[in-house]
Amino acid sequence: MEAMLVRCTPRALHAKLPLLAQFLRFGTVGVAGFMVDTATVYGTRGVLGLYGAGTIAYLTAATTTWLLNRIWTFRGHGSGPVHQQWLAFLAVNLLGFVLNRGTYFVLVTISARCAEQPVLAVAAGAIAGMFMNFHMSRSVVFRAHLK
Repeated sequence: MEAMLVRCTPRALHAKLPLLAQFLRFGTVGVAGFMVDTATVYGTRGVLGLYGAGTIAYLTAATTTWLLNRIWTFRGHGSGPVHQQWLAFLAVNLLGFVLNRGTYFVLVTISARCAEQPVLAVAAGAIAGMFMNFHMSRSVVFRAHLK
């Protein structure tokens, strides 16, 4: 991915390419998490309701994105037992969680369209938490400081 970006950008941006490539990988993982999140909401809303489904979906998607970020986005960064890293990922992304699920809960509560089509609320929540989650994942959980 970085090689493709090098050919398409001016020299002044070359120093930022590793960070940009990492953010693009993080975003790609986020799309996978969005799909898991949405599928879980749709699959469980009949049994758990929209609020219960949203909570379970977040935990499922967060676990998926942690694993994919661990093996791809931040490969080689972070240390310690896997379960501690997973718990750290959930803990330090708490603000992202509040932004993500707060947006989701507000939208399914106040918008009939979002209650009927929760994918809209899931997407809005994912965007609301994305930048905070990238920063916290990169700087705390995986400690991927690039030069």
